[in-house]
Amino acid sequence: MTENRLKNLALEVLGCFVSALGVYSFAVAAEVPVTGIAGIGAILYHLFGLPIGLSNILLNVPIVLLCFRLLGRDFFLRSVRCMVLFAFFTDFVLPALPVYSGDRFLAALCGGVVMGIGDALIYMQNSSTGGVDFITMAIKVKHPHLPFGNLTFGAALAVILANGLVFRDVDAIIYGLILNFLASYIINRMMFGFNSCMLALIVTDDGPAVCEAIDRAVDRGSTILKAYGGYKQDRRDVVLCACSSKQLYEVEKLMRKLDPNSFMIMLQANEVQGEGFRRLVLGKEQKHR
Repeated sequence: MTENRLKNLALEVLGCFVSALGVYSFAVAAEVPVTGIAGIGAILYHLFGLPIGLSNILLNVPIVLLCFRLLGRDFFLRSVRCMVLFAFFTDFVLPALPVYSGDRFLAALCGGVVMGIGDALIYMQNSSTGGVDFITMAIKVKHPHLPFGNLTFGAALAVILANGLVFRDVDAIIYGLILNFLASYIINRMMFGFNSCMLALIVTDDGPAVCEAIDRAVDRGSTILKAYGGYKQDRRDVVLCACSSKQLYEVEKLMRKLDPNSFMIMLQANEVQGEGFRRLVLGKEQKHR
């Protein structure tokens, strides 16, 4: 097994443990509804005492069969491994450890953060714990620009509402929304926050000189777009450069000196892929490393 595979496996195991910790030790302990199949498993646990991990595996079978073809064999096998690990931690390891028994609101906050970190670690290894994760992963493969955390939060709403109806607990719905919103936010920040950056659009008379100066100052490549002024119809260069917030500050200072008459637009880019930026691959596109 290569070093990269060992690292990915270690992160999968860690992610499964952290995710299970958020579900069992915070959410379930405080009766705060969680997302997807794990949330349905929590309902069955409270109603019938069925182990959450076992319920998670059994409920996953039809979803796995439906999504197998789209997500691919490798993703399927990794996800089965994570499902088993999640079930092992929730049914055998965590019951032997202390659970959080404090304020319900704090349980929702902590559970959301912990679950988000664990789920993101799993997703970043191109894997999942199955269930609704399979469905959201399949949607993400088909529509890669949709924010992943938003998909998971949307899929969670039905389970949260069902939990509130089953236990006739309005507070549970509110706490569940807080927990799952936090988890979704953490997932988005961990999965795509590293790829988020700033985008500079610089309208100038000398694009090549600006590109060369940016390369020297912040070691970032840039692209020249040919344009015309809307009023005078004169030829202008538009320099496009993706960079970090710190680098953008340096670019802004540079342009004040290099071309005080330039026109600069600064934008927030949610995700950038390409040279110099990490690419996150989901589903069966990922190759063995």
